[in-house]
Amino acid sequence: MDSAGVERSLELLWSGRARGRRGPRPQLSVARIAEAAVRIADADGLEALSMQRIATELGYSTMALYKHIPSKDLLLEVAADVGAGRPPELDGGFRTAVRQWVGALWAGFLTRPWILRVPLDHTPVGPNQLAWLDRLLRPLLAAGLAGAEARAAALHLTAVVRGTAQISLDLAGPRSDGELARALAAVLDPAEYPALTAVHEAEAAGGPGYEPEGLPAELAFGVDRFLDGVEAWVTRTSPVRPVPEP
Repeated sequence: MDSAGVERSLELLWSGRARGRRGPRPQLSVARIAEAAVRIADADGLEALSMQRIATELGYSTMALYKHIPSKDLLLEVAADVGAGRPPELDGGFRTAVRQWVGALWAGFLTRPWILRVPLDHTPVGPNQLAWLDRLLRPLLAAGLAGAEARAAALHLTAVVRGTAQISLDLAGPRSDGELARALAAVLDPAEYPALTAVHEAEAAGGPGYEPEGLPAELAFGVDRFLDGVEAWVTRTSPVRPVPEP
């Protein structure tokens, strides 16, 4: 998206969400349109979302909606920001705070999986999504990461949670993990897929696995090892870094 497009997104997401004046019938606004879009997506999925459907629900014409939000792409962007909600307050030390953030983002994606279907053509700039970023940057900076490092770490964690949630939802279905493992075991050739075969055999044997607290196993192992790496990096480079304020 070009700079003009980003400016239009900023205008809608920040200054265009004020509610109308009090009265028997609230005025149409970006906020009302976005809230209706979220209700529809929650109920029937992203495929059901259209300007016509929102117009019918709010009792306005489609053209009236386009005067506030001029395209479907911008509608999805605003709806995704409203649907994201506000981030949780974080407490505890660095690891605890980051894991709380990861768990909350994960839960949000599972509650509103349609957000994962909204296409991204630029960095999210809405107030809610920037609040999520700000909340994550706080413990990363407090741990001793420099500004650019903290942003890179936050981007990585966001991508990990989003990607893992996307894969989990895409793979969810009536077939259980056990059934899938048995089906794969029947077709895997150990000579061609030695590592994958070894992993399947170890899982089938019920060997020791990672047992995290507070996060699903498919997410927690990678997040915890990433946090190990951040702590090791800060420790290794701390002599040349300014000491972070408490």
